[in-house]
Amino acid sequence: MQRYWSEAKQLVRLASPILVAQVAQVAMNFVDTVMAGQVSAVDLAAVSVASSFWLPVILLVQGIIMALTPIVSQLNGARKRDQVRPAVQQGFWLALIVTPLAMVALYYSPLALQLMDVEPVMAAKTTGYLHAILWGLPAFVMFQVLRNFSEGLSHTMPTMVIGFVGLAVNIPANYIFIHGHFGMPKLGGVGCGVATAIVLWAMLLAMILYVKLSRHFTEIRLFSQLARPNGSRIWRLFRLGFPIAMAIFCEVTLFAVVALMLAPFGAETVASHQIALNFSSLVFMLPLSIGVGVTIRVGHSIGEGQPHHARVAARTGLLLGVSVAAFTAAVTVLLREQISSIYTDDLQVIALASTLLFFAAIYQISDSVQVVAAAALRGYKDTQAIFYVTIVAYWGLGLPTGMILGLTDWLVPRMGPQGFWIGFIVGLTSAALMLGARLRYIYGRFATPEACTTLSRSQ
Repeated sequence: MQRYWSEAKQLVRLASPILVAQVAQVAMNFVDTVMAGQVSAVDLAAVSVASSFWLPVILLVQGIIMALTPIVSQLNGARKRDQVRPAVQQGFWLALIVTPLAMVALYYSPLALQLMDVEPVMAAKTTGYLHAILWGLPAFVMFQVLRNFSEGLSHTMPTMVIGFVGLAVNIPANYIFIHGHFGMPKLGGVGCGVATAIVLWAMLLAMILYVKLSRHFTEIRLFSQLARPNGSRIWRLFRLGFPIAMAIFCEVTLFAVVALMLAPFGAETVASHQIALNFSSLVFMLPLSIGVGVTIRVGHSIGEGQPHHARVAARTGLLLGVSVAAFTAAVTVLLREQISSIYTDDLQVIALASTLLFFAAIYQISDSVQVVAAAALRGYKDTQAIFYVTIVAYWGLGLPTGMILGLTDWLVPRMGPQGFWIGFIVGLTSAALMLGARLRYIYGRFATPEACTTLSRSQ
C-alpha cells in the first residue's frame, strides 16, 4: 500500500498542473459558449456545429503528436536525455507535414452543411467561424510538440502557465470581436473563431519563451543544431501516433456526428446538447489529467526497466480516476438544473440540457476507466489496441445504438437527443471493459526488465 500511496502522490503532482491547464482550456470553450449565447441561440448553435468540425481535426493532429510523450518519458527514464532533442525535432518535421493537410480539410469541411438541412443563417455563421479559426491551427500543432516534449520530461507546470496565458487573451479577444469594439467589426459567433486563432498564436509564443528560458530544459538545447528530416524516424513516430489520433478521432466524432444529426431538430436542441457536452467535457478534464500523469509515469518506469512500478502507476491511476468520477457524477445529478441555467435563461433549453446531464453523469465512471486505461497503454506504446477498441466501442456499438434509439421507432418510440446519449453510455462502457482487459494482458507481456528494455529501444 505504501507504494500505491507514494505513486498516488506522484500522479497528483504531475496531474494537478495538467488539470488546471485543461480547465483553462475548457474555460475558454465555456467563455465562447456563454458569450455566443448572449448574442443569440443561433450564434450559440453555430459555435456548437463548428466545434463538431474543428475538434475532430485538431484532436486528430494532436493525437499524432502525442506519440512524443511516451518516447520522451522512456528516454528520460533510461537516462538517454541526449536522444530527446533529435526525437522532438523529428516531431516538428512531422507537424509541418500534417498541418497543411489539416488546414485544407478544415477549410472545406463546411461543404458538408450543404448536405444537411441546416438553417442558412446558422450555416453562414458556422462557415465564418471555421474559416477564421483555421489560421490558428499551425500554432496549435507546434504548441503540442513543445507540450509533449515538456510533459515527457515530467515537467507539467509549463502547460498550466500557458493555459492561463490563453485564457487571459481569450476573454478580451472575444469581447472585441464578438461585439465589435475598438474599431473591429461586430462578428457575433464568428468572432469566437477569430479570438481563438489569436489565442493559439499567443500560447505558442509563450511556450517557446518558456522552453528557451527555463533551466529545466537547458541541458536539452532543443532549438540548437536543428536536425534534418529523417524519413524513417518520422515514419516510426507517425506509426506510433496515428493509432492514438484515430482513437481520439473516433471518440470525438461520436459526439460530433451526433451534434450534426441533431441540427435538424432546431437551435434549441443543438444548444441543449452543447451545454451538456460542454459541462461533461469540463468534468472529463479530471480523469484526462490523471491519464496524462499515468502515461508519463508508466513510460518513465518502462525506461528504467521497472515493470512492477509501471503496473503500480497504471493501477493507481485507475483507482484515482474512478474515485473522482464517482464524486463528479453525484454532483452532476444533484445540480444539473443549476448547471444548465449558467449557460442560458431559455427554460426549454434548460429543461432538455438537465435531462442530458443526467445521462452524462451515468457514463462518467466508464469514461474515467477508459481514458486512464488508454493512457497507461500509451505509456507501454501499445497504441494499435486503443484504436481497434475505439472503432468497435464507439462506431460499432455506441453510435448505432444512439441512431436506433434517437432516430427510429424500431425498439422504442423515437427518443431524439436522449437516445443518442444512451448510445454514449453504451460506447464508453464497452471501451472501458475492453481497454481494461487489454491492459491486464500487457502487464504480463512486459513483466520483466528485459522486456521493458526492448520496448524502450523501439523509438
